[in-house]
Amino acid sequence: MQGQLVSGRYRLVDAIGSGGMGRVWRARDEVLHRAVAIKELTAALYVSESDQERLLARTRAEARAAARINHSAVVTVHDVLEHDGRPWIVMELVEGNSLADAVKERGRVEPAEAARIGLWVLRALRAAHTAGVLHRDVKPGNVLLGEDGRVLLTDFGIAQIEGDTTITRTGEVVGSVDYLAPERVRGHDPGPFSDLWALGATLYTAVEGRSPFRRTSPLGTMQAVVDEEPTEARNAGPLAPVITALLRKDPATRPDAAEAEQMLAEAAEGRRPSAAQVYVPTQHNRYEPEAHTGPSYSGSAPPGAETAANSRPVSNNPYASGSSTPYPPVTGTPYPPATGPTALGGPYDGTGSRATGAVPSRKRRRLRTLALVVALAAIIGGGTAVVLQKWGPQGGGTSASTSTEPTDPSASTTQDPARQAGVPASWKRYDDPLGFSLYLPEGWSREVVGEEVEGLQQVDYSPDGGEHFVRISLDPTPDFANSYDHLRDLEQQVGEKLVDFETVSLKQNLYRDRDAALWEYTWTALAKDTPFPGPRHAIDQAYVDRDGTEYAIYMSTPEKDWTTTREQYTSVLKGWRTGGS
Repeated sequence: MQGQLVSGRYRLVDAIGSGGMGRVWRARDEVLHRAVAIKELTAALYVSESDQERLLARTRAEARAAARINHSAVVTVHDVLEHDGRPWIVMELVEGNSLADAVKERGRVEPAEAARIGLWVLRALRAAHTAGVLHRDVKPGNVLLGEDGRVLLTDFGIAQIEGDTTITRTGEVVGSVDYLAPERVRGHDPGPFSDLWALGATLYTAVEGRSPFRRTSPLGTMQAVVDEEPTEARNAGPLAPVITALLRKDPATRPDAAEAEQMLAEAAEGRRPSAAQVYVPTQHNRYEPEAHTGPSYSGSAPPGAETAANSRPVSNNPYASGSSTPYPPVTGTPYPPATGPTALGGPYDGTGSRATGAVPSRKRRRLRTLALVVALAAIIGGGTAVVLQKWGPQGGGTSASTSTEPTDPSASTTQDPARQAGVPASWKRYDDPLGFSLYLPEGWSREVVGEEVEGLQQVDYSPDGGEHFVRISLDPTPDFANSYDHLRDLEQQVGEKLVDFETVSLKQNLYRDRDAALWEYTWTALAKDTPFPGPRHAIDQAYVDRDGTEYAIYMSTPEKDWTTTREQYTSVLKGWRTGGS
């Protein structure tokens, strides 16, 4: 079939994957001239006519489910069509392999990397659940690892869409049995917490190299899912209690998505999540864990056998109500969306303000005077432009070379992952008193800029008194829900004040696994405003850390030195570390 034109538009290039239901092709869209992936439902060739109709309905449901989800960690579906009497799905092409492939090739995945992967899968699931879609088949084979570092969830082929009637036969169990939640094996309606169970089983497989419940037969596997606890995950490190929490038999005692996201974020940083420990059964109790999580799923433990994990209140869990139905079907979204502003705005605070893109209640400070703009924008080129809305008059007129008395940062000779990321071996690590560290060439000096205003602080590092410099700004109470909106607002304000101002690019990106924004621009600095006049070039990476602090990592240089400076800036970003990134 290689080279075949599908539906008069998509040219098949080569097969890149296959499974029991179909085959995935790399293809070229002859209309838009782009590479795509096409899933061919080969199962339609071997089933009855009535089952073909069901497969077609399922394919349409998959496309409809994916189309309802707007998130960077969900594979985009471009089109669904019929060709040769079979359904085909046209999707975004992800260059890379699956988590299942990675486990097969490497044996297992390191805990921090597995936690990072899990974090993005969880974000995809939150977006799906918010859109009223249950995935129902989360497993390593459906987690794609892009060569560009992205993690994407794919294959919503058996997803259930809120409000849709089922397209499966009565009593039919859909999904991979290794990753079916106990409540699904027992025939109860699935919910968001069933997807979280599957995520836990997926993470177990990633760090241990094997499925937690697989037995010699599907029936034995399902029995293990319902009645047995998995063997201790010996290679999970700080991820171990998170996996334990997600694999609780009773969905009412599993963490919700917000809790799980915080746990995974901490595990991705190599820290053992303190909140996860409450889900780990105590060891001194005379009852085994199975006594608390047996097949009755009542949420209660035998008399005298209650542990902290079983007695914890689960106020955010929709299954924890007093309903007589232990697993009610999904009738709404149990948490606000995690896409867009929520992910950008740090941990969800329960108010929903970030989820709606609303600006926090603290009134945003505007630029005070035109003179302030000239002093802080024209002289030091925007100097991490995010600070312009915060500094009061006491900051006006200060430059990178005339601020407070410089202090020497402490240099650490300890090796860290920055070296492995490609930071030059000759560079020195500077541990800043403000709680971050970065790598720079030997000999750069540190200066504090301006005065602290409502927690906002900024410091410069420069080798020559400010002609070339890196400026770090940190704001524990950012005025915007996300850095992209913040930089867009500043682009308009700064652009009106700088001579020959031009934005080279302003785009959303990912930095430290956080949604972020990168702004590059040029302008001409005037001799009356700075000892370093002439064409200048600047770049600003801004993001909101997991603790809600907004950081901006800015670098400015004369235009003639931009090529070298841009290479240095890449290394600066590779070596950047904070307590929450």
